[in-house]
Amino acid sequence: MASLRFRHFSSARALKRFEPACLIELLRPYRDYFKSRDWTWPEAGEEPDYQSLANVLMAPGSDTPDELLDALFFIDEMSTEEAMDGFLEDPELRREVGERPTPADVALRAYLRDPDAFERKHAEANLRRPRSFESYLGPTNGNKATPFTETLLQDLERSLDEWFVEHKRGRGCRVFHFSRNGASCFLVRHGAPYRREGRLEQGEPSSIYYRPERFDVVVYDVTYGELRMNAGTKGEKDLYREKFGLHLFGSTDHFLDSQKFTLEPLRSAGRAALVCDDVEGLEEIKLKEVHYFWGGEHRETEIRKADDVFAALEARNRTMPRAPLITAAKFRVKFSDARTPRIVTVRVPNGAQYTRDSDGELIDEWLAKRGFLRSATAS
Repeated sequence: MASLRFRHFSSARALKRFEPACLIELLRPYRDYFKSRDWTWPEAGEEPDYQSLANVLMAPGSDTPDELLDALFFIDEMSTEEAMDGFLEDPELRREVGERPTPADVALRAYLRDPDAFERKHAEANLRRPRSFESYLGPTNGNKATPFTETLLQDLERSLDEWFVEHKRGRGCRVFHFSRNGASCFLVRHGAPYRREGRLEQGEPSSIYYRPERFDVVVYDVTYGELRMNAGTKGEKDLYREKFGLHLFGSTDHFLDSQKFTLEPLRSAGRAALVCDDVEGLEEIKLKEVHYFWGGEHRETEIRKADDVFAALEARNRTMPRAPLITAAKFRVKFSDARTPRIVTVRVPNGAQYTRDSDGELIDEWLAKRGFLRSATAS
């Protein structure tokens, strides 16, 4: 579970945002649990005791059904206007919710109709959140990945589970596959190490012991033969690099733990390194921030920031220093499909951060053409 602080279930006022009949339908399979917590089940047509229900939901214990916690988490995460728009693309659900539903109502009804489809929608929504990626290069000899069948995903889940169990993350990871802009995206849902937190129960200090939930993103880009990922620890990154290589290409060493990026074109080509008119979908790129590593006994790092770093240098008749290693850069990128520029960060050796996952394909094309990718020939 990612968090036990469910904002849409945290108070009587919040619970009243749900249609009572649907809320009771969600809770019905756990009626015995609520009885054990001394919550009075409402009679037909009777309004629930929202305050006492909120007290029960916000104080889960070891006897709380995992399925209930999962349902609360998913519904809470998807009770947003953006998620509501996605759910309402289904005409049957659109008719079912009537004319005046809240986002929470729509999320709850969508979950009750098809929990598995709802879970997949939640996984897909996680792909759209800002991510920092590390990249690992594979051979560019035309090897094709094994088709992404349900059997392959299940084999991959079992393989990942072995590591998660050994490293105290628990069993039961799920891998969801999505195709986006020519790349194969995988969202890996798994447990984290157990967490113990303090709480108050009936005015007395107590604690709750639970396993948080984590979402990692792995993307295979067939154009550049690379695997890029957003994950927590180095162990998890190595796990994905090896297991995705094994199940997609038959080798744990298919994706190499080697340097992908170089930022030297900023120094050697200057402003010309930012040219992007040969990349459809990009309009303008400006260098906003650059990090220099001078090293030495004190491992000195210098960070230079400006609205336009090259313009600032030119105004003072300066150029980039030749001695230090350029370790990171932030670019202000104007995409054709957006009014507002977005920030893209590149870190040597393998790090990149995008505001949107979908930005990665265009940025990689630009980086390759300007010589920032070690695996590509600069044009």
